[in-house]
Amino acid sequence: MDPSVGSAAGTARPAKPHDARSGLGRRRKALGGLLLACLLCTGAGAGAALVIKSPAQVAADTAPPAPDVLTAVVEHRVISQALITRGKVTASQHTDVSSGPQAGEDIGRSVVTKVRAAPGGKLAAGQVLLEVSGRPLFVLQGAVPAYRDLAPGKRGGDVAQLQAALRTSGHPTGSDLAGVFGAGTERAVASFYRSIGYEAPTTQVPVSPPAETGSGEAASSKASAPPAPPASEATKPEAATSRAVATLPMSEVVFLKSFPAYVDEVRAHVGDDAEGGSMLSLSSGALTVEASVTPQEKGMIRAGQTVRIYSDTAGREFTGKVRSVSRERATGKDGEEESGEQKYTVEVTPTRPLPVQLNGENVQLTVVAASSRGKVLAVPTSAVSTGADGMTSVTERTGRKERRIPVAVGVSGDGYVEIAPRHGGRLQAGAQVVVGVRTAGSVGLP
Repeated sequence: MDPSVGSAAGTARPAKPHDARSGLGRRRKALGGLLLACLLCTGAGAGAALVIKSPAQVAADTAPPAPDVLTAVVEHRVISQALITRGKVTASQHTDVSSGPQAGEDIGRSVVTKVRAAPGGKLAAGQVLLEVSGRPLFVLQGAVPAYRDLAPGKRGGDVAQLQAALRTSGHPTGSDLAGVFGAGTERAVASFYRSIGYEAPTTQVPVSPPAETGSGEAASSKASAPPAPPASEATKPEAATSRAVATLPMSEVVFLKSFPAYVDEVRAHVGDDAEGGSMLSLSSGALTVEASVTPQEKGMIRAGQTVRIYSDTAGREFTGKVRSVSRERATGKDGEEESGEQKYTVEVTPTRPLPVQLNGENVQLTVVAASSRGKVLAVPTSAVSTGADGMTSVTERTGRKERRIPVAVGVSGDGYVEIAPRHGGRLQAGAQVVVGVRTAGSVGLP
């Protein structure tokens, strides 16, 4: 035998154990990868099953829900038809003061020299509002506006009004006849001016010589004529023919129907020209409420209706009646009537006098247009329908059964309508009536 061959054969060695383990690991890894791939494929298939739907499944999922019948309970209640709006509390008389005392011979210009009134201020009879060229403008009680200067010898209803205002202010007019401006009224005018801190304006009047005899009209004239000057003054030529007497110029007084009165607005300022525009706005008399409504709302309102007046600031409710409904005249900047939606003014007279603190406040008005007489059978307005046969009815629903009941309708308000079953139909409070059907398009609506 060849020694070399034997030598080679003798050098061969058996396989090591770690080589077997390496092959087994490779097989295990291959098996794990195969399992992971299977799991991934299974998950993908499940996800696809969730996303991908058959046409039948899509149609089932998107089909609208079954219609749901909506019902409401028949009630036994009082129904009132009401209009709710806002209104302003205001006095019954409004006065704009557009001029004041006029400049005299020694004054060259009528200018505001002092303002004593303030917006919202409360006025009493005899109070001074402002001064023009040093002369006062004051208020007295009277229904007739001043339209002429009053002086001794004047007669009329405006003189009687002045006499009454002077007496109310504590200045008696003596024995003067009502409506005759005599010596007693003159003294009262002078006394009033002194009480407010001013001298009464005067004018010269002729002095009539004393009559030796006379009766009737002559005696009456003598009784009402101003007294003759003392004998010492009669020697003076100027005193023999005239004398100065106290007067009341129309430009220095504003007559208001009643007191207390209030200052709504003050437009005058010291230094303003007193001839021209409005200087003050005043209000007096019993408080009323005025509101503005549209033509549609006006159709629900008529004189005599009951009105609830609610004050937000006072937290109190008062009652009143609609006094009048009149058309407003809407004007533009140039005083011309504007086109557009017409408005109507509603005047409300409180049943009892409102507190003076409410003057100028914006309040809530509830006008009761109609009301049922006590509690009546009532359903929501949507429960009443008129069929093709012309019959007005409601549909009562008990479980899944429905019954049509003919009814007559009455007063409606607050979303309800009064009903009365007809033709032998019967319906009681607590029953359920159909008011609508909730369809696919109304899902999510109340």
